[in-house]
Amino acid sequence: MNSQATTTSNKEPAAPADGPSDIELVGRCQQGDTDAFNELITRHRQRCFAMIFHMVRNEEDAWDLAQDGFVRAWKSIANFRGQSAFYTWLHRIMTNAALDWLRKKQIQGGQEFDDTIGLRRIEPGAVTAPKADMQPAERIADGEVRHSIDAALAKLSPEHRTVIVLREIEGCEYQEIADAMETTIGTVMSRLFYARKKLQTLLKDTYEQL
Repeated sequence: MNSQATTTSNKEPAAPADGPSDIELVGRCQQGDTDAFNELITRHRQRCFAMIFHMVRNEEDAWDLAQDGFVRAWKSIANFRGQSAFYTWLHRIMTNAALDWLRKKQIQGGQEFDDTIGLRRIEPGAVTAPKADMQPAERIADGEVRHSIDAALAKLSPEHRTVIVLREIEGCEYQEIADAMETTIGTVMSRLFYARKKLQTLLKDTYEQL
């Protein structure tokens, strides 16, 4: 899928010039400092929310899952050993939270994804609220093309949708995707191949516009 979407890098951003690094904040969290964890949330909430929203296509569900992911991260923070960037570790937790939700929804045969739901503006000062900036998925295309992409993504299996989002929108490397989904690079490549083929079929009338 030759998307022209602006991708977001799965790399830890530089710490603010006047603030502590992620690793410093993690160290404080491991000593029970909840203020340090809230600072980590504020620093990474936008990208976490955006990534999950791309997967679940529903703003309310995306924020609930992001909150669940942050709770999981807090409960597991003592196990973080710094073998990867903090955001890489957090990204894995968020991916699994969203993937678990998609699998459960698929098994339950729940309601259709509402592709008409957009991102509402959220007060920037709200505690742990995602920022109101336009998300990368909204830059993929406008009008009918974007609607077609959203509808096609909603028809993919949870695993196929996840690899597409992580690779094409998040810009993750194969190893990062494999780590996040707890599988092998070979499996990632296979899923990505079949997901792209499925999307090409679903988007045959609009594919040349991507």
